[in-house]
Amino acid sequence: MTARPFVFGCVAWLVMLGCSSATQQPASVDTRNDACAHCRMTVSDVRFAGQIAAKGEEPRFFDDIGCLRDYLSRHALGGDAVAYVADHRTKAWVPRDKAVYVRNDRVSTPMGSHIIAFADPASRDADPDGSGTPLAFDEVFGKKGGGLIK
Repeated sequence: MTARPFVFGCVAWLVMLGCSSATQQPASVDTRNDACAHCRMTVSDVRFAGQIAAKGEEPRFFDDIGCLRDYLSRHALGGDAVAYVADHRTKAWVPRDKAVYVRNDRVSTPMGSHIIAFADPASRDADPDGSGTPLAFDEVFGKKGGGLIK
């Protein structure tokens, strides 16, 4: 009989813990209507896109990883916000700090950064456009999350 309140309390604590540590999830892009938060061009091709998701805010989309990089060089990422980039091959959203980056000058990105992202090396290797120059996270976003490569 005395174990029930304890079990109920543990379950309630676990539910609250799970809710409070939930990562902001990426949203789907409407390629006909969503505009880049940096350059205002339509985000017409998800393969090159990025986004910032934050609790209680509308997602901010970017048509080019270079636009996400430039935006973050001037705007701080909020405490619970998460920046995502799209896997060029699968179009799945990947947290930007987990992605693998390539600069491929043969790939025309919307704003000319030529930077594309992948979920992992296997996805990069399976994509014909993944054969460019590998870039480390700091080479794309800088040590403070901004950008270095133009």
